[in-house]
Amino acid sequence: MTSKLQLLLALFCVCLSTQAQEKTVNLSMGADYANQIFYKLNTESATAFAKDSWDLAFLRTSARNMGVRVNEGRGISVFEASNDINNWASIDVSNESNWTPLHNSETAWTLGAIDQGSASFGWGEYNPANHHVTGSIIFVLKYADGTYRKLIIEDYYGAYTIKFSTWNAGTSTWGADQSATIVNTNNPNNTYNYYSLENANEMVAEPATADWDFVFTKYATDYYGDGTTYYPVTGVLQNTTVSVAKNDEPTKASNPSLTYSDDINTIGYDWKSLNASYTYDTNTNQAYYVKYANGTVYRMYFTAFGGGSTGDIQFKFEDVTSTLDINNVSEQVAFGIYPNPSTDKLVNLVYDVNQLSSSNNTIAIFNTAGQKVLETALDSQAGFYNKTLDLTDLNSGIYVLQFTSGTTSLTKKLVLK
Repeated sequence: MTSKLQLLLALFCVCLSTQAQEKTVNLSMGADYANQIFYKLNTESATAFAKDSWDLAFLRTSARNMGVRVNEGRGISVFEASNDINNWASIDVSNESNWTPLHNSETAWTLGAIDQGSASFGWGEYNPANHHVTGSIIFVLKYADGTYRKLIIEDYYGAYTIKFSTWNAGTSTWGADQSATIVNTNNPNNTYNYYSLENANEMVAEPATADWDFVFTKYATDYYGDGTTYYPVTGVLQNTTVSVAKNDEPTKASNPSLTYSDDINTIGYDWKSLNASYTYDTNTNQAYYVKYANGTVYRMYFTAFGGGSTGDIQFKFEDVTSTLDINNVSEQVAFGIYPNPSTDKLVNLVYDVNQLSSSNNTIAIFNTAGQKVLETALDSQAGFYNKTLDLTDLNSGIYVLQFTSGTTSLTKKLVLK
């Protein structure tokens, strides 16, 4: 039940606790978003890396798992130009309209643009004789300045062996082939190893995996959700070491059903919007709950965004792990209320139904004379829920709130001011 309670602690809608200390963070990606900023909440640490320093990121966490992301944040477009490596010498940039565009996944780190080619492993095929993956796809990377580079990942077996060449627009020919091997054992505390085709060198472009929760960066988003239009945005992608829940929290709380997500774009980019004055408004009602594996939960929301002219970002956060009063009703249900006392008579109820119940879950409220003054049914389907009780019709005073699930029940003293 411990993990159940840890999850439930993060599901409240509006944190009105005076015990938590909210902190303000000011960061800057620099003009034109020149840097990617990695941030860790529990250490309040920020680490910056130049956005344009790398072209390819190679997943290095396992000999069996592969993944190659392209730096779409610097304006690189990726195409599958041929599924026959014998066409290497004859790739012609004039055929760009016939190439297949590819994109990084914006929900999973391990699915990069290179992994989405037409081969079994995106860029290559498994060789059962030596257990290597051998390259079978020719890719072309097109940069924002019009530069073209063709690429093959020739082999993978605990290391990525690549071959690449740069198009010479003046002579309409490809330059000399270059090769490199990026081994998984480099930077053992990191998720990715990074490589610049432009400079033909490997570099570090992220902190150790344990040292960041999310990164402020540019990335391409599937704007309509149907794969037809990808649009560059500036936003936040989360680490695989945390999960995030988001909740719209206006002055008067709504009644969302809230769950955590491992999608890396759960925070994403839509916490801001461009206004008629061509400056940005931030949605301070949009709160995000960042949960660590040990159950620690932070609530954060954005308060300012400077756009590309400055790259300045401001957000506030606080540790909200211990702000809820949570109890076990049974092995299948956990339950809590906040705020208590309530000054506006709006009480938020959070509960976790681990399995479908044969009986309805209900809330009943009694006054000090034992009279029932309110009763309401709750959703009995499995999952986490957040419900706001509007008790403004009740007089100020002390009440007893009874939560019932199946054959078990729990009562709490409730104070309305």
